[in-house]
Amino acid sequence: MPHDTPLIATIAIGIGLAFLLGLAAQRLRLPPIAGYLIAGVFIGPFTPGFVADQKLAQELAEIGVILLMFGVGLHFSLKDLLSVRAIAIPGAIGQIAMATLLGMGLAWGMGWQAGAGFVFGLTLSVASTVVLLRALQERRLIETERGRIAVGWLIVEDLFMVLTLVLLPPLAGFLGGRAADPGVNLGLATSLGLGSVWGTLLVTAFKVAGFVGLMLVVGRRIIPWVLHYVAHTGSRELFRLSVLAIALGVAYGSAALFGVSFALGAFFAGMVLAESALSTQAARETLPLRDAFAVLFFVSVGMLFNPAALVEQPFAVLATFLIIVIGKSCAAYGIVRLFRHSNRVALTISASLAQIGEFSFILVVLGTRLEVLPVEARDLVVAGAILSILVNPVLFLALERWSERQDQAAPAAAAPEETERASTPPEPEEEAPTGLSGHVVLIGHGQVGSIVASGLKRGGIPLLVVEADPERAEALRGSGTEVFTGASGETELLKRLNLEGARMLVSTLPDPFEAGHVVEHARAANPAIRIIARATNTDSVSYLKSLGADLVFTGQEEIAQSMLAALLGETMKDTGGAR
Repeated sequence: MPHDTPLIATIAIGIGLAFLLGLAAQRLRLPPIAGYLIAGVFIGPFTPGFVADQKLAQELAEIGVILLMFGVGLHFSLKDLLSVRAIAIPGAIGQIAMATLLGMGLAWGMGWQAGAGFVFGLTLSVASTVVLLRALQERRLIETERGRIAVGWLIVEDLFMVLTLVLLPPLAGFLGGRAADPGVNLGLATSLGLGSVWGTLLVTAFKVAGFVGLMLVVGRRIIPWVLHYVAHTGSRELFRLSVLAIALGVAYGSAALFGVSFALGAFFAGMVLAESALSTQAARETLPLRDAFAVLFFVSVGMLFNPAALVEQPFAVLATFLIIVIGKSCAAYGIVRLFRHSNRVALTISASLAQIGEFSFILVVLGTRLEVLPVEARDLVVAGAILSILVNPVLFLALERWSERQDQAAPAAAAPEETERASTPPEPEEEAPTGLSGHVVLIGHGQVGSIVASGLKRGGIPLLVVEADPERAEALRGSGTEVFTGASGETELLKRLNLEGARMLVSTLPDPFEAGHVVEHARAANPAIRIIARATNTDSVSYLKSLGADLVFTGQEEIAQSMLAALLGETMKDTGGAR
């Protein structure tokens, strides 16, 4: 019996085709995003065959935007930004300005209005978070000086784009697009003696300030409290549901009550949640759904692309591509060198930023919807994104080859390079897999972990520690202990611990879900390993044991047992004395 189910058809065919083309891209050592975008082109209205429902695809894409922005907020780190603020803030602003000017020049050559050129230039100025982080992670550059600068630079770009998404709707009329509904804004502007544009901006500023104030004053207290309350139930399902409810609920509430974008609401929900100790687990629990809807977002963007633009506007497409890959890279390279960083750092930053992605798509879709940008801009941005994402791995490969040649250069030729590098902090060595076997893996070196570690060292037992705090990790290395730095939930990190050859795993993590992920991975890697874990309540005990823990200790139980032992000891003394 046939059914008319456009929603199911759009999701099933969109995700299925994205999977196949994403897999093909991965096999070709290209970012899967390229495959997702091409999948959207295949099911879009400009190519023959099945055509997905565009209205439904756009609504699904909105969920993808919410979850993407929630993830951006969740990974926002003020500490990371401040550590490289001297170069990241002026560098990102300078590079955005240069790319915007180049985009405006191209738009002017095509006869577009100044406002359209300005927004078009902004869409070309910001790199893809997904592509950049994946490229750095694959090459183990995240913890290096180059990686920290690139991530800090990216944070500034993301914050700038969040601000742009907030201001674009009220400024649409001023930029030559569809003017915002005056209504209250015009009345307020008139009463204050301001023009309609200033009135719109003023009301928008009040709404945004009200929402931000509510999130900082109320949200940062309620949201972490809700998560901790749900975490103590020991239910992974409820915890995952609570995170999604917060992300989607805050995004929708911000739009419905304050008139701000879904993107801003989701970003602040993630940023507030990032202050919680459960933020890492929240990110991990929402990752599958976030990835699925992010794929649908990229597919929906691909549906908007008309391949005929490659034939009808070949020079415009080429110019857009060159602005992204050459213009942005040259600007970034010049800025980094201006701040007296090495050639290698400058080239890494340049290659990292030589592509565009999710923020560009969000901005170009919003710009065309507000009629600030012509439809042609959307085709140029999507074409430029696909081409730049395809070329980005080639740039990194060329950089790696260049680095290898530099490392093999003669000592005399290398001396100036060493002098140049001396002015910048040394990059940490990549952590290779451990060579230990028959060892104990200790997860966490806090108050509990440090006591366990001291006892194991006194017993001469081979020990390997996983610690997220870099300062603690460095102190342990100084004492001769082998340490891996990073979040214990990262699968790549767990693979380097040789759990297959370890005799025991000790988890001192207080969070049951994070500990559960480690326990589950260790049991799958080594069925014979002895696993001891820490829990905060009785529900967590049964949860961790169900995942493979042999022994689980709770603070309350140990206190009770110690008190009972002391009590029985005193009773026995009194009984003996009476005799």
